[in-house]
Amino acid sequence: MKRKILPLLTALLCGLSSNAAYADGLISNVNGITLDEEGKVIRFEAMLIDANGNVSQLLTSKDKAPKQLDYNHDGKGQIMLPGMIDAHGHVMGLGFQLLTLDLSGTNSLEEALAAIKKYAADNPDRKWIIGRGWNQEKWGLGRFPTAKELDSAVADMPVWLERVDGHAGWANSMAMQIAKIDEKSVSPNGGRIEKIDGKPIGIFIDAASELVQKHVPVPLPRDRDLALAKAQEKLLSLGITSIADMGTSIDDWQAYRRAGDAGWLSFRIFGYAAGTEEMVKIAGPGPTPWLYDDKLRLGGVKLYLDGALGSRGAWLKKPYADAPTQTGLQFLSFSDLRNYMARAAMDGFQPAVHAIGDAANADVIDAIEDLSQTYGGDRRWRIEHVQIVDPADLPKLGQHGIISSMQPVHQTSDRLMAEVRLGQERLNGAYAWQSIIKAGGRLALGSDVPVESADPFAGLAAAISREDADGQPFGGWLPAERVTREQALAGFTIDGAYAAFAEKKLGSLTPGHRADFILVDTDPLLASPSQIRKTKVLETWVGGRPVYNHIKKMDEK
Repeated sequence: MKRKILPLLTALLCGLSSNAAYADGLISNVNGITLDEEGKVIRFEAMLIDANGNVSQLLTSKDKAPKQLDYNHDGKGQIMLPGMIDAHGHVMGLGFQLLTLDLSGTNSLEEALAAIKKYAADNPDRKWIIGRGWNQEKWGLGRFPTAKELDSAVADMPVWLERVDGHAGWANSMAMQIAKIDEKSVSPNGGRIEKIDGKPIGIFIDAASELVQKHVPVPLPRDRDLALAKAQEKLLSLGITSIADMGTSIDDWQAYRRAGDAGWLSFRIFGYAAGTEEMVKIAGPGPTPWLYDDKLRLGGVKLYLDGALGSRGAWLKKPYADAPTQTGLQFLSFSDLRNYMARAAMDGFQPAVHAIGDAANADVIDAIEDLSQTYGGDRRWRIEHVQIVDPADLPKLGQHGIISSMQPVHQTSDRLMAEVRLGQERLNGAYAWQSIIKAGGRLALGSDVPVESADPFAGLAAAISREDADGQPFGGWLPAERVTREQALAGFTIDGAYAAFAEKKLGSLTPGHRADFILVDTDPLLASPSQIRKTKVLETWVGGRPVYNHIKKMDEK
């Protein structure tokens, strides 16, 4: 295994890292688009980059470019955009998805079982079969899959597969035997062991997943390095130059530091620690400084208040329409939530609270209202997902500097499920992007990768249309909540930077900002949603240095 991993890792690192120094350069012959700090569109034809990798000047056809340049890169008339910022993702989750069994493309239980069986046959030396991406809603199953069904594919080795949203796990019988799960097992606080007639069926929701997860072999440092390299390669190919890493562990942080120390960290990571304990382990008494030429910083903490809608873990004010005995899972009491947020805020960390259900969002908003009286100033309290909000609470998202960190692709993926889970009467506050903006709130847009594809152009298309990749429903789902093209672009650029206290460095191509940009073949301010979804990223640059080239990648293949 080691002989196979090291050459691949070396190849990836060599392909992503360049030690060439660039100074006083010009990117010419482009159709440039950026937003200023107020969200107004600026168009330009060329961009000057200084010796520090910052934008020094934007040029139009009326301006003369300097004659003395270290380099002049021809953009060949392509569209230049700021590097995309994913305001909510999971870097190592993506990396391990690319290295393990990925079920996100399966469309039925039968198709998934066939893929699992094949993967096990192709990897007979694995101690466990691990992976993620299954989705019983996408399969049209109408229920959770079972251990017995998983046994039909693989029974002679333990199998553990995370649901697409990461809020549930699916185990086969051998995995449950190793974890000593039986009819006497009790669901932990914040989790649920799914049972039928008192017997576990092999599905573990939220905190219950740890009952099995703790028995899965822990990745070695070299595995994490390879996962990071794969994730970086993927994100750069999609035009993502920065990402807010939600749930950074000390092991993740050490992988990022190893990459930075070795000189191959080529994109920017805004770290949000996986709880206050990891926050202190990583950063100690306060947020870290920017490291590796502004490539890495731990500035916040990720807290979980509820689960996900797909596994009925989202905490609702009223019972689920399709499960009248369930209201979801509350992970933290109001006092515990407030204490964790205060613990972070008192040392200058930025709390980012996962809240999907309307009860969870109401609790976070109330906590912010309370804490803002003690911890004033520019706090930028973050709520992650903000999917289902009581309409009475929507105006509050425009107060106290709250950042609504949302993922447009969740709306298109969840639409039909949300209607079933909630019923029509509770949809008025669902994925309410435009309502939040009108209330004075600020949107930071992302993907929640690997829950969804990290492709920011799919996110842009969904944000402006509220239609899926097939153009459904025609005219958009709850179309009043669509955002404008400029608002969508801001969500993936200037507002994504603002949400991480990075707006003075990133998100815009105006002078003084980092020269993080992409060259693409489509103008997102003019193209149709279907055209935007097909956008091809041709080049990606970070800090005035090329880190991805589509043509070279095609030649390598």
